[in-house]
Amino acid sequence: MTEILLLVAGLIAGTLNSLAGGGSFVLFPALMAAGVPPVIANASNTYASLPGYMSGAAGFWKDIVKHRDKLLPYTAIALIFGFVGAELLLHVSNEAFGKIVPWLMLFAVLLFAFGGQINAFIARRAGQARGMKIAGTVAIYALLAALCVYGGFFNAGLGILLLAFLALAGLPDIHAMNGLKSWISSAVALIAVVRFALSGSIDWYHGSFALVGATIGGYVAARLSHRVPTKWLRALVIIYASGLTVWFFWQAYGA
Repeated sequence: MTEILLLVAGLIAGTLNSLAGGGSFVLFPALMAAGVPPVIANASNTYASLPGYMSGAAGFWKDIVKHRDKLLPYTAIALIFGFVGAELLLHVSNEAFGKIVPWLMLFAVLLFAFGGQINAFIARRAGQARGMKIAGTVAIYALLAALCVYGGFFNAGLGILLLAFLALAGLPDIHAMNGLKSWISSAVALIAVVRFALSGSIDWYHGSFALVGATIGGYVAARLSHRVPTKWLRALVIIYASGLTVWFFWQAYGA
């Protein structure tokens, strides 16, 4: 039953990631429900999500190469600071991470719920920010580094943060933004998975069931995406994730 649970959770997570985002809200708690300790569940969630990021980048490759000048610096920052985030996770105990998780979930839910407004707000002011040249490129790269540390530590919500970053960086094309978002997410997840693997922090058995489900779910959802009302799907994810966040707070501080 555990394996079936993880396969189904992976299918749902992959579907959500393709259609509306928020797959980690399903996959991470499913791994914990399967008895995987919090830190290892988080690492295994990153492992299971990796193929989805890579397939997303492949799908937007024609849009990504239009900004090939950004690939080298963005990839280098993603690999270096994604590794830093993964390293930080490995130095947190399961008990301490259990206390941190509700706050990370709350942050990710707020990003998911208000990501559109955040991106629009930043996009409207991106031109002003560039015109002022406040620390310019250094500030942009420093922001990306911070986001990659977050992504290496806790995967949920990274895509929304990266879209906001790319809007601030001045990219006007949503397809290029989605492509670069997937590319950076792939690099962060890849280096994090390598680090987790070297430390023995991935539950390969349970994580692989989730990975298979997520890969199938993402592929099928991408083929059927035009038939699904993503607005309602996002609303359901927000309701579910909000309830889940309350439950995590209760488990961490009220139980």
